[in-house]
Amino acid sequence: MSDTVAGLLQVGLLLLLLAACYRPLGAYLAWVFTSERHYRAEKAVYRVLGVDGDTQQSWQTYARAVLAFSAVSVLLLFGMQRAQAALPLSNGLPAVESALAFNTAASFVSNTNWQNYVPEVVMGHLVQMAGLAVQNFVSAAVGIAVAVALVRSFARSQTTLLGNFWVDLVRCCGRVLLPMAVLGTLALVAMGVVQNLSAGHHVISLVGQAQTVPGGPVASQEVIKELGTNGGGFYNANSAHPFENPSPTSNLFTNFLMLVLPVSLTRAFGLMVRDRRQGYALLAVMGTIWGLFLVGATFFETRGSGSVAAAAAGGAMEGKETRFGVWASTLWAISTTGTSTGAVNAAHDSLTPLSGGLALFHMMLGEVTPGGTGSGLYGMLVLAVLAVFVAGLMVGRTPEYLRKKITVREMKLVSLYILTTPALALVGTAIAMGLSTARSSILNPGPHGFSEVLYAFTSAANNNGSAFGGLTGNTPFFNVALGLGMLLGRFVPMILVLALAGSLAQQQPVPVTAGTLPTHRMLFVSMLVGVVLVVTGLTYFPSLTLGPLAEGL
Repeated sequence: MSDTVAGLLQVGLLLLLLAACYRPLGAYLAWVFTSERHYRAEKAVYRVLGVDGDTQQSWQTYARAVLAFSAVSVLLLFGMQRAQAALPLSNGLPAVESALAFNTAASFVSNTNWQNYVPEVVMGHLVQMAGLAVQNFVSAAVGIAVAVALVRSFARSQTTLLGNFWVDLVRCCGRVLLPMAVLGTLALVAMGVVQNLSAGHHVISLVGQAQTVPGGPVASQEVIKELGTNGGGFYNANSAHPFENPSPTSNLFTNFLMLVLPVSLTRAFGLMVRDRRQGYALLAVMGTIWGLFLVGATFFETRGSGSVAAAAAGGAMEGKETRFGVWASTLWAISTTGTSTGAVNAAHDSLTPLSGGLALFHMMLGEVTPGGTGSGLYGMLVLAVLAVFVAGLMVGRTPEYLRKKITVREMKLVSLYILTTPALALVGTAIAMGLSTARSSILNPGPHGFSEVLYAFTSAANNNGSAFGGLTGNTPFFNVALGLGMLLGRFVPMILVLALAGSLAQQQPVPVTAGTLPTHRMLFVSMLVGVVLVVTGLTYFPSLTLGPLAEGL
């Protein structure tokens, strides 16, 4: 009962914190991306980059800027890892092996943060700070920039211009992520999270064994890891490690950081399209699905089979931190799989089959509840376009969304967007299951072993980064295959979103008539919830029956 009460209180406090930040932060985000004023420091960055901050870009130019910046980021991060032994603050660690370095570079640049390595014994402090943590900032900013470009396409008409990627990137980092990260770091240090440049402390344990306790700039990386929905931990145990997440208070705070920007972006969307009700409608869809998955996962976990001790503790406690308990663990699992964060405060591999299946299914929705920073908003907007198209078919009318007609061109782009991620996840899983070298990495035979591979490719394609721990991912095949899945799963949908934005921005808004479907009312909210669940269910149901459903039933 105590765990239940504590869990309910944590859920309630989390929702109160999000509600308190929703209006002011959402309004601030809308101002950041609509203001015409450039700060002096921003102008200096533009001069270094060689760009004109007052120049607007077409969708093609915007897309080329996204790809060019990300490609250079992959090369730089790969190079830093390969040259680690010659860098300062390396802690005496050698260069990272090339396949693993590629996987890690692809992972952090794509906002996935899948980690096929033990961070505290593979990455030196400089690579952590100047490489991985920097990508945590800029990869999150890239996602927000693409979402803002799509929002502008609904707010503008008869234009080919969507803004300037470099301006959006710099403003997001300098005006949003960096100030919030500084404040969050101070808060985490006050809560007991480690922040130093120590290479490690040599201690004698209670049983008399020598042990090195690693230190490092943990709090600063922890904040942007959650705030930017990145997820890569400074330690191998991620947010289950007491140096990263020492108490229930820090657990609640970091869970809040995961959700606050994706939630507040719906408010910014409503303000930028000059109809706040549209933002509330998207938030209602996100909140409804997130709540359903939270209730389901908690139900299966608290009633999970296990030892008498586990039952006495109120659920299946294997793989969970006693500091948090079952409720806080499932709350975190649903938040991290719904936001493309991938951070974990409990072993997802130890979740009961149906609870783990819900976490997997939550990722399969496209991580739009509320989704990653930026990617959640543009993913939900794409699904909203699909929903109005379905509604138009039902009544025999040309579909419209925010006074923009949804034509054949828009639906082709939407269809390709929806098919890209499932294709990467399912084809990757099929190839892995067909190769003996890949199957040898599976430690658990049967349905759970299949679930581990399916989870890995779903996590990579959706840029999540969490994993079922029974799969040995640090092999040449998985390093390359998952790395490619992360890059394609990140940038192919982005290009399709920008192409959709370019098409919508050129349109002349159509007048609202009696036949226009109101997209701010509960009827549309219910329809959009159904589209999100049904489209995903039909796509992934056969694979789910071979894995978590077969294991759980």
